[in-house]
Amino acid sequence: MIQDIFPLVMKNQYEKKVPASNDRVLSFQEDRIFVREGERSDYLCYGELTDWCGVSGEPIPPAVYLFSLGECAYFLADLPEAFVEKAQENGFSYVRMFAMRRKKPKELVFAAATAWHLYVWYRDNRFCGKCGQWLLHSETLRMLSCPCCGNQVFPKIAPAVIVGVTNGESILLTKYADREYTRYALVAGFTEIGETAEETVRREVFEETGLLVSEPRYYGSQPWGFDLNLLLGYFCEVKDASALRLDEEELADAAWVHYSELPRDEEGLSLTQRMIGAFRDSFRK
Repeated sequence: MIQDIFPLVMKNQYEKKVPASNDRVLSFQEDRIFVREGERSDYLCYGELTDWCGVSGEPIPPAVYLFSLGECAYFLADLPEAFVEKAQENGFSYVRMFAMRRKKPKELVFAAATAWHLYVWYRDNRFCGKCGQWLLHSETLRMLSCPCCGNQVFPKIAPAVIVGVTNGESILLTKYADREYTRYALVAGFTEIGETAEETVRREVFEETGLLVSEPRYYGSQPWGFDLNLLLGYFCEVKDASALRLDEEELADAAWVHYSELPRDEEGLSLTQRMIGAFRDSFRK
């Protein structure tokens, strides 16, 4: 899955770090990330940015520490427009986040998704929600604090479930309605306040498909920074497969697919595809 980057390890505890020349700088514009395209894409080195600033006379933009992958630290910064134009000569451009799912190596994709999650949090929490004052970065924690009223703001994570609804040797595959992602997936949805993950499974399956299911069985989890989620995977057996009806506002299609006809995982990133593969392989032992 996206987080499977062994032998690298992500260290995401906040530290007050000073960027080194070979550390990476991540920058976003709307839903795009600044990346050097190629057979093996890469991000901007901090030294490339400081060298350009030294020649151009532009001030070096402030950089916020995000996380480390192995020995390389990753920082968030807003890049000067003139630098962006110059860097395009060396293969850099702002690439849509959705397109990053197809990039190699996998740690590049994981870095993009995790950085996006933190970028959105920083972007959307510049002001205090209680008194309207500017929020300040904590020196010791991944936290924003208000110097006026003392309000503390931590990163937000949205828990959601992925559900493999099974019917003997078949599993229910679905397609989202009005989404950019058009491949077959599994039933999915966000956990509501006051609800357990298992209750979310039953509710989402019924709301989207009209099906009642047996006791959910936990499979696994993964961070999914593209949508600011922590995904929790469950399997459950349908009680009456003939009751299938679609919520057409959520789903464009749904079908029972025999394990022998399930598609292969092309990306190797998502919990959804890992679960589909696990269901298929469970019949081939």
